[in-house]
Amino acid sequence: MTAVLPRLATLVSSAYPTRPAVHFPPSCIPAVLNLRRFSRFSASQIQCSAGRTGFFTRLGRLIKEKAKSDVEKMFSGFSKTRENLAVIDELLLYWNLADTDRVLDELEEALLVSDFGPKISMKIVDSLKNDIRAGKLKSGNEIKEALKRSVLDLLTGKGGKTELQLGFRKPAVIMVVGVNGGGKTTSLGKLAWRLQNEGVKVLMAAGDTFRAAASEQLEVWAERTGSEIVMAEGDKAKAPLVLSQAVKKGKEQGYGVVLCDTSGRLHTNYSLMEELVSCKKAVAKVIPGAPNEILLVLDGTSGLNVLPQAREFNEVVGVTGLILTKLDGSARGGQRS
Repeated sequence: MTAVLPRLATLVSSAYPTRPAVHFPPSCIPAVLNLRRFSRFSASQIQCSAGRTGFFTRLGRLIKEKAKSDVEKMFSGFSKTRENLAVIDELLLYWNLADTDRVLDELEEALLVSDFGPKISMKIVDSLKNDIRAGKLKSGNEIKEALKRSVLDLLTGKGGKTELQLGFRKPAVIMVVGVNGGGKTTSLGKLAWRLQNEGVKVLMAAGDTFRAAASEQLEVWAERTGSEIVMAEGDKAKAPLVLSQAVKKGKEQGYGVVLCDTSGRLHTNYSLMEELVSCKKAVAKVIPGAPNEILLVLDGTSGLNVLPQAREFNEVVGVTGLILTKLDGSARGGQRS
């Protein structure tokens, strides 16, 4: 027994690897064991509590970092524009009347490379030039302030009502149209989520009868948002029939809004665009005056290509609103227009 106690003392002391093993005399072994047992119990309690605190601290840090990264990602898409516009400060810092033409030419170039577009850039520069010649702007700071006002006027001058025009008759019908891969189904799902949060009873219509798994994708969005959905019965069902059935159900069962998804189609394809007209007419037969809104989804990475898309869709079905998607890229929805 006496020979075993020193070995036991060594094992007890080696249970703490951060500290060197300590040998105790045999007479001290009972007290040491009691002390070790008590210390180990207390340490486990403290370690457990500290572990919980560390977990929530790390979780909070991760959430904060994630939110920060999302914000940084959103603004990083505009970093090139900010860098190009920073040149304007240098141009106007030492401005004088003799260098007006040169400064305005460089200012126009800075606006062009910042995605303002030729028409808007020329309009802004011509307005500044007229004010300078009329003696209204006499310093670089005054020109800079006038430039800010011009940009704000362009951004807010044409701004109309942005709320959806749902009317007073139920159900209101919203059609979502656009080219392939623009994000129509996802946009429709997000719109459904917004309307549900506002207390609106939403019914979805899976009018995309061409793309594989389009109905299944919309069905997932219906489950996420708590909405009902009408899908095609059979593989050969036509989109106008699906939309017509959905609007009838919405009318009979008192839904607030019917969201109609449609197949992606190139604006240059005449037959597909005519089918979109058929979808619109099918909805109007059930509820005169419907759809209330026809929202065109535009891919933000398409740049200037969104302009002919908007013109053609508007000419064929009459677009009432736009949805810009994928704005975290550098094209920013064809901002050069």
